[in-house]
Amino acid sequence: MQLRFNKMHGLGNDFVVFDTLTQHVRLSTHLIAQLADRKRGVGCDQVLVIEPPTEPDIDFNYRIFNADGSEVQQCGNGARCFARYVHDRQLTGKNTLRVKTVNRILTLTLEKTGLVTVDMGEPQFAPESLPFTAQTAQRYSLQTDLGTIEIGAVSMGNPHSVTLCEDVANTPVAEWGPRIEAHESFPEKVNAGFMQILSRNEIALRVYERGVGETEACGSGACAAVAVGIAWGLLDERVTVKLHRGELTINWRGSGHPLLMTGPAENVYQGRIRL
Repeated sequence: MQLRFNKMHGLGNDFVVFDTLTQHVRLSTHLIAQLADRKRGVGCDQVLVIEPPTEPDIDFNYRIFNADGSEVQQCGNGARCFARYVHDRQLTGKNTLRVKTVNRILTLTLEKTGLVTVDMGEPQFAPESLPFTAQTAQRYSLQTDLGTIEIGAVSMGNPHSVTLCEDVANTPVAEWGPRIEAHESFPEKVNAGFMQILSRNEIALRVYERGVGETEACGSGACAAVAVGIAWGLLDERVTVKLHRGELTINWRGSGHPLLMTGPAENVYQGRIRL
């Protein structure tokens, strides 16, 4: 059996995209891990699957699988690539789409500039929304074998921690990231973000993603970092997030309002793989 796929990326966060509207696709955990392998497969951070809608007011279903084969709830960079794919492949004539993930509905808008804006919904700070076994607070202390690490915690449809750093470029993300990701306080693990505040309108960010490791960019991680920074009173409502390969713009007016993420989505190539 041969399957068609597209390789795409959002600021270097790369994806293998399968369209189930025009072909039959059955992906096992083992197969997804093989596809994501950068030496023996296609290579990617996540596999994205486009499915027909299961509700009348939804345009598509959107499923996301990490490189280890585990299914996750959210991927902001992937959502932008999703919108670009269905538009460029003429699977829709709409510029604004409603897509359903495992646990929420996202609104995706293709801007005239070529960028894509994702309505990520309102950030959720209640520990049980991540889930996170802690009492509600603005800041939390995690005990690790490297010492105490202070974090903020928020759900953007998937769980995120955010750690404030003075110099994110030299922060030991490869050491701290796995310890936060797999900390016992996060029963479903967590995406660990490391944020340096450059001004009230600009941050630098690195993210160690659960089931993947550090990636070139993490859209939902950028949203989480800005949400935490605003909640801590350190950032204004419009923030530029600097990542390894480029920038995202995040807008959040605060409690009671959805958070908006705007950034690029690029097609790399189309391919076929024999399974």
